Amino acid sequence: MARIATIIGSSGLIGKALLIRCLEDPYYDQVNILVRRQPDINHPKLKVFMMDFADEKSYTSGIAGAESVFVAVGTTMKQVKGDKDAYKKVDHDIAVNAAKVAGEQGVFNYLLVSSVGADASNNNNFYLKLKGIVEENVARHSIPQLHIFRPSLLLGKREEKRLGEGIAQFLAPVFGSLLFGKFSKYKPIKSETVAMAMLAASKLQQRGIFIHHYPEIIQLATRA
Repeated sequence: MARIATIIGSSGLIGKALLIRCLEDPYYDQVNILVRRQPDINHPKLKVFMMDFADEKSYTSGIAGAESVFVAVGTTMKQVKGDKDAYKKVDHDIAVNAAKVAGEQGVFNYLLVSSVGADASNNNNFYLKLKGIVEENVARHSIPQLHIFRPSLLLGKREEKRLGEGIAQFLAPVFGSLLFGKFSKYKPIKSETVAMAMLAASKLQQRGIFIHHYPEIIQLATRA
């Protein structure tokens, strides 16, 4: 049987790098991507599923038969014009709907990009609280292996210009070098490195829930 990976969020910083890695790696025979718009990429292993992410039933065709589901979706308050409900529909609903269908379809592993500091009990930070809620809701579904990646500032070239993030990326090498021990999880990290770690984690056979911060992500990436 063909080994299939499904990627949701293939147009983002991590998702793009992950898609290229999965297409190039012989481990997967087929790579499905669930998208709203036709991507500008062609590959013999690539299968594109155009869909409406608000429709839970539309997830099934792109996830059925997959061994691994990678979810690297995300938006910004600027993109949704400050609408928290619209924000939740992207950051929460897509990830949770995909997990529900993955559990129903017998997917072996689910790999989610979250954030350092994710905490469902954090009532002072909407973003980190929501990330924590997503993690909890994804974990409720019957998936044998769940990997949650919690990177800090992502380094890489985005299509969308973000001034604050651009400045942070410029200063990242200086601040990153000052973070040691328990603070190392806050080190900035390249999106490509996170993608490499996700691919490596998808090949592991242990069952359970695994949470990866900067040190674990770096360690996994060396196996890719």
